This record gives sequence, structure tokens and C-alpha cells, in this order.
Amino acid sequence: MKNQNSIVLGTWSWGTGFAGGDQVFGNNLGVEELKPVFDEAMANGLNLWDSAVVYGMGASETLLSTFTKNCKREDVVISTKFTPQIAGDSENPVADMLTGSLERFATEYIDIYWIHNPADVEKWTPYLAPLVKGGKVRRVGVSNHNLAQIKRVEEILSKEGVHISAVQNHYSLLYRSSEKAGILDYCKEHQIDFWAYMVLEQGALSGKYDTAHPLPVGSQRGETYNPLLPQIEKLVAVMRTIGNKYGITPAQVALAWAITKGTTPIIGVTKPSQVQDAVRAMQIELTTDEVKMLEDAAENIGVDTRGSWENPMI
Repeated sequence: MKNQNSIVLGTWSWGTGFAGGDQVFGNNLGVEELKPVFDEAMANGLNLWDSAVVYGMGASETLLSTFTKNCKREDVVISTKFTPQIAGDSENPVADMLTGSLERFATEYIDIYWIHNPADVEKWTPYLAPLVKGGKVRRVGVSNHNLAQIKRVEEILSKEGVHISAVQNHYSLLYRSSEKAGILDYCKEHQIDFWAYMVLEQGALSGKYDTAHPLPVGSQRGETYNPLLPQIEKLVAVMRTIGNKYGITPAQVALAWAITKGTTPIIGVTKPSQVQDAVRAMQIELTTDEVKMLEDAAENIGVDTRGSWENPMI
């Protein structure tokens, strides 16, 4: 099996509140439902957990910390983010937001700390270096940045002897703009991990939904993807054909594709069975022909799933 960090477990849909699980995903999950999910992941060596202050305004972090606090600190890898849009106007808003995360996780350091989006690269990037040097953050990354912004962040940090260690962007069969923009190649060249979020397009590529079985009505994801289901069904049919060969589902095909492409997919986990599915997907290596077949099918349906929060990469 590939290393245990070839999949990240995402907690965007954990907790409730602004930009939280109930609003975006149409669910409402607490400690009781999520403890078996956390335990299943850890039992399978999946110990890399991704959160952000903005997910439910601390709710996701608080929920995740309920479980991580009971682990040996070195046994769990915690990733969370500074989101410029909710920054205060203190002298050091990045350190302040990080302090909140450190308190919620009851830890002295965060393994990977991200700038969530490129609101102002020149302004926010310099705040990261002292956090690494002071030991409060082990590694730093950027999310939703384009190639020019990533290079600029690296330029600013490297003057302080700090380097970008990861990039986290929306990347799926339906949305490959980071690849087309050369970001995947840049990351590979510079030993930077590329974390792919929304690999399943919030469930639209899971094979569970189609025109007869739409995504939850009234949720943001339902509004986004339900109108696109007639086209998406055509891609899912190809995913299903390839999956049948390996005895896996379309969702697992999407994960296997992302791993075969050299990225680290982030999957939102809300059930132990999803963890088991991920473990199985990690064991599948798709052929070059299968990858091409999937990508051609995706290009042919011509769907653009760029999120409202994302700037174009190209």
C-alpha cells in the first residue's frame, strides 16, 4: 500500500454554522456520529486530518479536537488554515487566528498551516515564516493560489529560509485547471505535496446521485450540481465501467485517479464505510489508458465546476 499520507481526511462537513456542514452539505453531524469515523481512519493508518477555522467558525476544529486530544500528539497530523476574509485587524491576525486553533486543538503546534486563499499574497505571506521559526507551525502551505501566486509566496518565504511544503486546490476529473496551469508539474519539480480537494465534487462524482436521485435539495451542493447531473451521468457511466474491472465504486475510481496523478486527495468522511472505501482506492493503480479514458469523458461533457470562491487558475 502507498504511504499513509496518500489520502487526507477532510472535516469541512463536520459541525454546523456559517460555511459548515449543515449549510453546505445539508447534514448535521456531531461527536457521536463521527467518533467511529475517526477511529476507523486511525486504525487504518490514515492520520492526516484537514480543517479550517472558517468551517463552521471553529465548529469543525472543535469537533475534530475532541478526538485528536485523546491521541498521542505525534500519532496524528493536524492541518488547519488562516482565512484572510475573517481576519481581525490586530497587529498580527495570522498569529491570532493560529492561537485560536492551537487552543481548540489543545496543542503547541500545528503540523501544516495554510493561507486559505490569495486575498493578498504580499500582505499575508510574511506572517508565516516567524510561525515556523517559533515552532508553532511545522510546515506551511497555500490553498486556492495560482502558479504565479505560489511562486511569489515561495520567493517571500525562501528569503527567510522557509519553504512552501504543500498546495491545496480544487482538483477533480471535472476540474483540472491546476494541472493545465502547470501547478502539478511545479509541485512535482519542487517536492511540494499537492492536495486535491473536491475530488468527488461534493458527492456528484460518487455514483450515488443522478437525475432520478438528486443531491439534497435546499443544500448549496444540490443547487450547484443538480442542474449538471444530466452531463455528469455520462462521466459516471465511464467511471462505473472502469470500477467494475477492479470491483470498486465510481467514488473509489475518482480517488484512485487522483492518486495515480500524483496528488493527495482530501476526502470528506462522515461514515466508517467511506474510510474503508478510501483504503481500497489507495490500493488501485489505474493504467494510462484508463486515466485517458476518464479524462476524455470528462472533457467531452464540458462542465465547469469552479467554485464561487475560486479565481481561475489559467
